[in-house]
Formats: sequence, structure tokens, C-alpha cells
Amino acid sequence: MKFPYVSAALLAAVFFLCFLGPSFYTADPYALHPDALLMPPSHAHWLGTDRLGRDLLARLMQGGRISLIIGVGSALIASLVGLIAGITAGYLRGRVDKAFVVVVDLFLTFPTFFLLLALVSYVEASVWVLIFVISVTGWMSMARMIRAESFAIGQKPFVKILRIAGVPGWKIVFKYFAPLLAPIFFVSFTFGVGGAILSESALSFLGLGIMPPQISWGTLISEGKEVMEIAWWISFFPGLMIFLVTFSLMQISDWLQSRANRKEVLA
Repeated sequence: MKFPYVSAALLAAVFFLCFLGPSFYTADPYALHPDALLMPPSHAHWLGTDRLGRDLLARLMQGGRISLIIGVGSALIASLVGLIAGITAGYLRGRVDKAFVVVVDLFLTFPTFFLLLALVSYVEASVWVLIFVISVTGWMSMARMIRAESFAIGQKPFVKILRIAGVPGWKIVFKYFAPLLAPIFFVSFTFGVGGAILSESALSFLGLGIMPPQISWGTLISEGKEVMEIAWWISFFPGLMIFLVTFSLMQISDWLQSRANRKEVLA
């Protein structure tokens, strides 16, 4: 499978637009223009305006910055927690592994999105709260994959020899386990970013995520749902951004997974 250059270019373009775009397109995302309500895309407002006359492109960039920070931050934390928990359970085994299985099964008993709704309903949503909540509900799959692979690595002859030789466990984990588990980590991370962005967008769409005056792609879609018949652009462009990011990340994740599988076959 060839490297998805188009997907990588699209992802880089979205990040460039959200984080560097405001330096070139200097419209205020919060400025009201009573004389330009619900204007379609034009030279004055490249992606149109919303019900209060605010420039949609400026709001798209501002909201994208928050959505991407939440997506990357929560996926990184969830992947790290899953990596640490999975390696610990797979390497130590015994009671630690049994406790791991109980905790993971407990989390997986509840549907992830309903667990998100339950957690968010008790706290006031913000960027950092959403990063924490989404990461808490997203580490289990990563941990289970890492645990299974750690079991397999632990059965290899060279690991048994290292244990008999008295090599410290932390050194075995960092020097031998980590490189072999790196492909799984990166696959889980790229897939987790897309899932986290979708989760944040769904919560914000329902009014449980990012709250005004802050902006995210989910809040922009929610703002446009009531006027979709006469102002399609308000919901279309943030939805397009979410699609491009998640599609690109899934393509890159598939490529990483195919590379990891090919290395295992060759090994």
C-alpha cells in the first residue's frame, strides 16, 4: 500500500488553515455585521456569514483550532494511558492482568458515547474538560491491543533470556517492548484523533460540548441546523472539515497498519 500523499496533504492544509490562516485572513470571528446576515459565499466573505453576520471562514479557523487541539490532546492522552496500562498488564501478568481485565470490561460495559454524555452532564464543559473526558473513555481499545501484543512479545526467547539474566524490567520494556509496540501506538493515535474530533463535534452539536463564546466545528454545525434550508454553507463547511480530517487520518492509519503487518510477516 502506497503512502497516502493526498490525505497527508489535505491534513496538513487543514492544520495550516486553522493555526496559520488567521495571520493571512484577519477577519474577526466574533464581529457582528447587521447588514450582512446569512450572506452566501462571496468576495467580501469567502465562506459566507451566519445569522448574526459573522464571517464563517474566520469562525471556521477559530473553531478548527479548538477541535483539533481537543482531538490531538485527547487521543495522545488516551494512547499513552492505553500503552502504559497494556504493557503493565502484559508484562507483569498475574493479579495485575486480572485487575486490568476487570477495569477494561467495566468501562466497555457502557456504550462509549453514553458514558461521554454521563460524564459531561456533571461538569461544565471546556477544552481541557473535554480532552480529559474523551481520553478517559477512549483508552480501552488501545490498552487491549497493547496487552495482547505484550503477551506475545513476553513469550519470545530473547525476553526470557533477559529476565533470567536479571535485566531490570523497565529496561526490557523501554528498550525491547517499546520499539515493537510503536506501530500499534501510532495506528491507535491516528485513529483516535479522528474519533475524538467526532465525539467533540457530537457533544457540541447536542449543546453539551464547547459553549459560546468559544467555537468548535460542532458548535458551527449546530448553529446552522435551524437555517440549513436557506443557508446551507453554515453547516456544510465545518462538516466538510470534519470529514476531511477524519478521512485523511483513517487513510494514514490504514497505511501504518499495513506497514506494521508487512513487518510482522517479514519477521
